[in-house]
Amino acid sequence: MIMNPLTTSFVASIVAILLIAPISVPINQDLKETSVVFEEREKTLRVMTFNIRYDNPADGENAWPNRYEFVASTIRLHQADIIGVQEALNHQIKDLTEQLPEMSWVGKGRNQDGGGEYSAILYKSEKLEIVNNNTFWLSETPDEPGSQSWDAAYPRIATWAHFKDKETEKEFVVLNTHFDHMGEQARVESAKQIMRSISKIINGLPVVVMGDLNTTDADDPYSVLAENSLPDGRKLLDGFYHSVHGHHGPSSTWTGFTNIVPDRRIDYIFVSDDIDVLQHAALADQSEGRFPSDHLPVLAEIELP
Repeated sequence: MIMNPLTTSFVASIVAILLIAPISVPINQDLKETSVVFEEREKTLRVMTFNIRYDNPADGENAWPNRYEFVASTIRLHQADIIGVQEALNHQIKDLTEQLPEMSWVGKGRNQDGGGEYSAILYKSEKLEIVNNNTFWLSETPDEPGSQSWDAAYPRIATWAHFKDKETEKEFVVLNTHFDHMGEQARVESAKQIMRSISKIINGLPVVVMGDLNTTDADDPYSVLAENSLPDGRKLLDGFYHSVHGHHGPSSTWTGFTNIVPDRRIDYIFVSDDIDVLQHAALADQSEGRFPSDHLPVLAEIELP
């Protein structure tokens, strides 16, 4: 079609106006809000408690050399920023940090000479820095290495770390522990000691308390942690019950390497009530029908105040 000069001039004028004039496009408010949510969620932290089972050759096909890569890949897949491990021997921690070079760690062994099982804390050193840390014994003499009290079968410890987020500069404390598997009184007294100790350590900071407590939420040690207040009035909340999106996965965390045993939720992540728990899960990952450990790792995505 051949356009006459007047028509051509008119079209050119319209095109020029469209190119110059601002165009108002309505913004989908849902998309706008979603972007804000995603931006906020980028500032969350993922914390994990994981009893990795000590290196016992008698475990046969479930012995550490056959599963340490699976333990590491479970941590990697779920993008944990901080991991509290229990039953870890020194060489097991080294195996994990070789698989996960982004991780640094703090902790001591529970024995008098500093060896034995660790309740170490692993963390992403590019994201977090340590302000302070220490390990104490769950005993009547907590500063005495290797000490044990009450009816405990073994020395038991708690390791804590005061962290600073390098991006947000927010500070918080993480405590990782492992209560005795035999002593009923020891577990109750250990819970009391945890409450006393964190009250002295945290100095008003948000705190995460996690570990293998060898107790269910129907037992006295759990009540000591969940029902008592810190000196500033804050309480510890069990992420299992206080996650924004509810709990994901099994409600029990003990497997013995074979099957998830009902009513054995003994691994926990507690947070002070100024921390939001967005997601909480017991991770039932398997490889060729095998679990990475005899406990399920527990993961929580948290947002600091």
